[in-house]
Formats: sequence, structure tokens, C-alpha cells
Amino acid sequence: MPTTKKESLYFGLMMCAGMVIVMTFYNMLVNGLTKEMGLAVLCLNLAIGFIAAFLLDFCLVGPLAKKIVFKLPFDKSKKIYIVLAMSTCMVLGMVICMSFFGLVMANMADSENNSFTFANYAATLGKNFIMAYPLQLLVMGPLVRFMFMRFVKPALAANPA
Repeated sequence: MPTTKKESLYFGLMMCAGMVIVMTFYNMLVNGLTKEMGLAVLCLNLAIGFIAAFLLDFCLVGPLAKKIVFKLPFDKSKKIYIVLAMSTCMVLGMVICMSFFGLVMANMADSENNSFTFANYAATLGKNFIMAYPLQLLVMGPLVRFMFMRFVKPALAANPA
């Protein structure tokens, strides 16, 4: 797991990239946009989504999740509890923020057909949480942790500059 700011940066970049790619395609599928969106628009959406997710992760949700996790009353000597609590807090925070971001972006792209209402936000939030939580716990979290420990951490240790 990341122990320095630099390691946290790399870990966050890897996690954001994986989650944004999967969640973007999931939202396109759920909203029936897989055939309507061209490659250029898809790449633009991925880039904008990645930038927004990374900034939220690194500046707001990540630090807040870390504070919450270390204030919770559980045995912090067990790494699995910390990983599960951190993943849960991160998914909750990111889904809340990125669902809002997604609705704003959809409304800006097609303001005639999209209405930004609390009902739409709640529905989007629910759909995104149902996908993001298992994705984070079962796929992306273990995959990114494995790749980070196998490739990134040794490379950073070899080149500490």
C-alpha cells in the first residue's frame, strides 16, 4: 500500500483510471449511449471524468475518507479492516460526487432531454453505487493493489528521486 505522497499519487492515478474507464462504459450502457457516442466524444468524456475523479480523490474524498476511517472504532492492526473501511468510504464519497458530476455533464451536453432533479440524482446515485462498490472491492481494488505492489512500489524504491 502507498506510504508516501508520491506513492499515493501513483496509486490514486491507477485507481482513478480503472474506475473511471469501467464506470464510464457502465453509465453509457445503462443510459443507452453506446451507439450514439463517437470515439472523440468518448475520449473527451473519459479525460474529463478522469481529471474530475482524480482531483476529487486527491483533494477532497481521499483525505476525508482517511480521517473518517481512522476515527472509526475498529481494530486497526488488521490491514483488511482498514482496506475495507477505506474502500467503502472512498466509494461512497466518489459515487456521491461523480454522480452529481455526471448529471451536470449530461445536462450540459443535452439540456433539452435531461432534467437535473433530485429523483434523477438519487436514481443515478443508486445505479452507480450498485456497480462501483463491488467493482472496487472485488476487481479494481485487488487488481490495482497487486499492480502497485508488483510494479510501482519496487520501481519507486529503486529510483527514490
